Amino acid sequence: MTTTLAFDVYGTLIDTHGIVAALQPQLGHRAIDFSRAWRDKQLEYSFRRGLMKQYESFAVCTGQALDHTCSQFGLSLGPAAREKLLDAYRALPAFKDAREGLARVREAGFRLFAFSNGPAEAVGSLLAQAGLRDFFLDVVSVDEVKSFKPDPGVYTHFLQRAGATGGDAWMISSNPFDVLGALSAGMRAAWVQRSPEALFDPWGIEPTVTVDSLSDLVARIHP
Repeated sequence: MTTTLAFDVYGTLIDTHGIVAALQPQLGHRAIDFSRAWRDKQLEYSFRRGLMKQYESFAVCTGQALDHTCSQFGLSLGPAAREKLLDAYRALPAFKDAREGLARVREAGFRLFAFSNGPAEAVGSLLAQAGLRDFFLDVVSVDEVKSFKPDPGVYTHFLQRAGATGGDAWMISSNPFDVLGALSAGMRAAWVQRSPEALFDPWGIEPTVTVDSLSDLVARIHP
């Protein structure tokens, strides 16, 4: 069977800190700290909702995380300014290595899917505006099962939707929780270490491979 690659989107293909430029007019030098806090709270809300079985879409988690971060930083946003930031989040840029990395693995014969916490329509639109959508056979979303990564059920759902088995499928992600979730569900996984300072969780479980660029994937995994 041809090897299947499941690419995480937010933080792996798409730079979530691309929002910093939109934050700078109001936050100045604090924009990067705000961006990090927003992203951390967004993920925290998805984890909590997954555990509590109180599902709301990733878009809801993102909006509520923005509201919390505004309170944390003392930033007052009117409805129009809030929506402008959320619109900017829907049009985040791709990492510079995304197009080349995807092109290389597709040319090598892999089956490529996007696999995200975000709703499929929103993720498809995000990838399209970043010029990446055409690399993928399909977009698979956790929204289809009303839970979030790293719930084991979402990886099972991916394998079913992709027509793959765990031994023939890889999760490609910069998020350690996603890598660990995929490994625990029987998949193989490549951790994209996006900065030298990024740490992998010390759980005694290691990624199948680690790369610092998507361009290096094709040399590390094989169909």
